[in-house]
Amino acid sequence: MNRSSGAQAARRAAAAAGAAAAATVTSLVDALSGTASAEGADPDGDRGAPDTTRPVTAGTAGTTGAATSESPEAAGGDEPEHDEHPATTGYGTPAPDACSAQWDHDGTSAYGTAATARFFVIVEQPGPWGRDAARESHLDRELGAELDARTSRAGGRFMLVRRPGGHPAHDGPRHVLLAHAGARPEDAWLLTAEVDQVGDLLGLDWAALARGSRAPVQASLLGSRPGDPTLLVCTNGRRDVCCAVRGRPLAAHAARVAPGRAWEVSHTGGHRFAPTAVLLPWGQTFARLDDHASAALLGASESGHLPAELLGPLHDRGRSGVPGPSQSAESHVRAETGETRLAALWADDPTEVDGGWDVIVTHADGRRWRVRVTREPVGRTRPESCGKKAIEVLEHRATILEAWF
Repeated sequence: MNRSSGAQAARRAAAAAGAAAAATVTSLVDALSGTASAEGADPDGDRGAPDTTRPVTAGTAGTTGAATSESPEAAGGDEPEHDEHPATTGYGTPAPDACSAQWDHDGTSAYGTAATARFFVIVEQPGPWGRDAARESHLDRELGAELDARTSRAGGRFMLVRRPGGHPAHDGPRHVLLAHAGARPEDAWLLTAEVDQVGDLLGLDWAALARGSRAPVQASLLGSRPGDPTLLVCTNGRRDVCCAVRGRPLAAHAARVAPGRAWEVSHTGGHRFAPTAVLLPWGQTFARLDDHASAALLGASESGHLPAELLGPLHDRGRSGVPGPSQSAESHVRAETGETRLAALWADDPTEVDGGWDVIVTHADGRRWRVRVTREPVGRTRPESCGKKAIEVLEHRATILEAWF
C-alpha cells in the first residue's frame, strides 16, 4: 500500500470505528516556522536557516511557530519543484490533540459546513501570509482590505492563492481567478487572467459578478478567459496549524497531478476538517481529502463530475452557493442517489419549520425530494480550531420526507 492510500484508509477507519490517530509530524512546514506573529506576516519574507531534522507537531503547542527558514530562492537559487520542497514530502500527521485529529476520530458529519459565497475573487500573492491574509501579506494592505470589502458586500469571498512548494516573494504578473458558484451548479463559471496591477480588479463589474453575468465581468477584466476546474487547498498555518501540516503536502501532490489547476489558498474555513479544499467554479467544498481523493477529484471534475468516493458526510461539506441547510439536503440526496454529476442536483433555499428546515432538492431529470434538516448536538465537546476552547459539537442531519418521480 502506498503512502497516499494508507493515509486515506487510516482516516476512514478512524472515522468509522472511532480509532484514535496519534503521531509526530516528520515533515517541515515552513508556514508554521515563521517569525511573523499571528497578527501579521514578515514583510521581508522568511528568514533563517531551515532545520529539516526537527519534527513539527500540529496541536495546541504548534499554533505559535518557531524560527523561519530561508528558501533556496531567497538565497539566490532556483525555485524548487513541488516534490523538492521540505514542506511537500508526504503527509504531515497531526498530534493527538490537533483539532482535525479529534474530528477525524469522531467521524463528525461535514454536511452543511461550506463557507457561503455566491462567487469568488481570488488573487495570486506569493510570499508569507498572516492570519488575515488579505491585510497581512505582501499585497498592499489597503488594497487587500478594499477588495475584501467589495467582494463581501456583493455576497462573495475574497481569497489569496500561491503556487504549492516554496513561497518566494517576487514581483510580476499575478494570476487571478473569478468564479461564480451560483444557486444552481449548472450556472457556475470560471474566468482566469493575469494582471500586472492587482488594483485593476477594482474596475471589475461587481454588480454583474454578484448576478453571475459572465459576459460583462469578462469585459471588465482585460485578457480574461474561461478557466478549467480548479482545486484550492487550505494551507494557511497562521489560521490553523492543521491546514499547513495536512494541506501543504496535499496541495503539492494535486499540483503534480494537474499542473496549473491546484493552488494553496489562504482560508476556506473548517480547519477541523483538514485537509479541506474548494473546487471551482462550483464552490463545492470538501473535508478530509488525501492524495488519491484529490487526484480523483481533479480528474472527475474535468467532465463536471465528482468521484463517488467523496459523496457522503465524511467528505462532502456542501456547495457554497446555498445556505448550510440547503447544502446538507443537497449533499444527502446526492449520497443517497449516488449522483456524481455536479449540475444534476440543486437545492432551493430552506424553509424554517419547528426544529429545523425543509428543503426541496431537484434533479435535472425532474425528480424532487423534500428533505428535513436539523442541527443537533452530538454529545461531546471539541475545539473547532487548534488552540481554541472546546465547545459543544453540532452537526447537520438530513432525512428525506417525500419524493416525487
